[in-house]
Amino acid sequence: MSRYLLAIDQGTTSSRAMLFNTKGQFVNMCQQEFSQFFPQSGWVEHDPEEIWQSVLTVVREVLRKTQATAQDIIGIGITNQRETTVVWDKKTGKSVYPAIVWQDRRTADFCDQLRFATHGDQTVESMVQDKTGLVLDPYFSATKIRWILDHAPSARPLLAQQQLCAGTIDSYLIFRLTNGQRHVTDATNASRTNLFNIHQQQWDPQLCDLFQVPEVILPEVLDCAADFGTCEAVHFGGPISIAGVAGDQHAALIGQACFDEGMSKCTFGTGCFLVLNTGAKPIQSKNGLLTTMAYRLNGETTYAMEGSAFIAGAVIQWLRDGLKIVSSAGECENMAKDVVDNHVIFVPAFTGLGAPYWNANARGAIVGLTRDTGPNELVAAALESICFQTMDLIKAMTADGGQCESLRVDGGMTANGLFLQSMANLLQKTVVRPAFTETTALGAAYLAGLQQGVFNSLDEIKAKWSQDRAFTAAADEVWAQERYNRWTKAVAACQTFS
Repeated sequence: MSRYLLAIDQGTTSSRAMLFNTKGQFVNMCQQEFSQFFPQSGWVEHDPEEIWQSVLTVVREVLRKTQATAQDIIGIGITNQRETTVVWDKKTGKSVYPAIVWQDRRTADFCDQLRFATHGDQTVESMVQDKTGLVLDPYFSATKIRWILDHAPSARPLLAQQQLCAGTIDSYLIFRLTNGQRHVTDATNASRTNLFNIHQQQWDPQLCDLFQVPEVILPEVLDCAADFGTCEAVHFGGPISIAGVAGDQHAALIGQACFDEGMSKCTFGTGCFLVLNTGAKPIQSKNGLLTTMAYRLNGETTYAMEGSAFIAGAVIQWLRDGLKIVSSAGECENMAKDVVDNHVIFVPAFTGLGAPYWNANARGAIVGLTRDTGPNELVAAALESICFQTMDLIKAMTADGGQCESLRVDGGMTANGLFLQSMANLLQKTVVRPAFTETTALGAAYLAGLQQGVFNSLDEIKAKWSQDRAFTAAADEVWAQERYNRWTKAVAACQTFS
């Protein structure tokens, strides 16, 4: 009888379920997109109930396609879009307000108010950074929870009745999967809230007080491989242990086997996320990057440095759904390959700029248009914009002392060889694509496998990683720097315009 590890990969634009065998090899998958809501400029929301139903659908479908049952599943690993926040009724499991997505900027003014306040002998901003490793920004969950408590009509009454829960998508899904038996999260997701002290590894009372988020509504924080509860039989036909959880970028770091200090990976999904393993010591950035968790296993914390760009694959989605100049992401490589010496620079700051700028008010721009600019040039500029954002992150990481000789990449966009070659040309570094690029789901499966005894160590997982192709620079450094200079001018204009 075949036995499987089930990974639930709940992303920003879709939910996926993947099955892996006990060797960590991919078996089958199912994916379903769900709705994106933009009720005001800079606001981004999801319907938690639609997310929940999409997860049920993809898991049931992947089991059906594989002719597997719940009894064949050794354990579930969950990975999720981080920072996206849900507040829900403890009795019904229904949210009191739509999920506020990580890209959402509605709390920018509140962050600005806090930034200039003081706390003792330091600014609020420096206190938050010292405790959490994060900057004070609407990206993170704390101000989202506060906003929902203040604006959802039922939130305060439910809070008074001790009937309210708050958390990131992983904790919401676990609550629903266990029929309300467990309100838990893992250390990586907790570390992205602006409420979790990454040095003491616990919710911080001062931060909860600062953001006016009652600690009682927050989930219990566990290791990434742990007993998160049992998925009730009513959902998939039998009980299944939930054995691993990590935010998407942390799961991708695990899936890329970046377990040694100094190893890095970059994931190109909705956004672009560069993560460098810094080992047992947290390193505080002086160049706009974040100090964060890599993972926590057996009570031992491994730290990382991270740079995040909010818009990567989302710009291709916009070209498809907004401008309608492509019908699928797969068309982009062919459209861009014949564009030579493109003068167009595209800054996709649709929801502000992330690292290293942290400008919530910046907005996107396309500059360098000429009369012969057409769809192909726009597509090429969009792809190149993701390369430029990655350059921003690597330059900041290098300034902080991080070394990145080569870069392991993953995510859906890495199927585009032209994009990866452009990346190598601009970065002047080797870009390495693994044999299996869906490393986020793979990392979640590995965590569940560690907890359930399928894998015995990180060294065993490391031995499973293999390379598909390495892309090396085919352009000179002078050309790359000239292109990057044009990018920095366009970014500066976006910030001035805002």
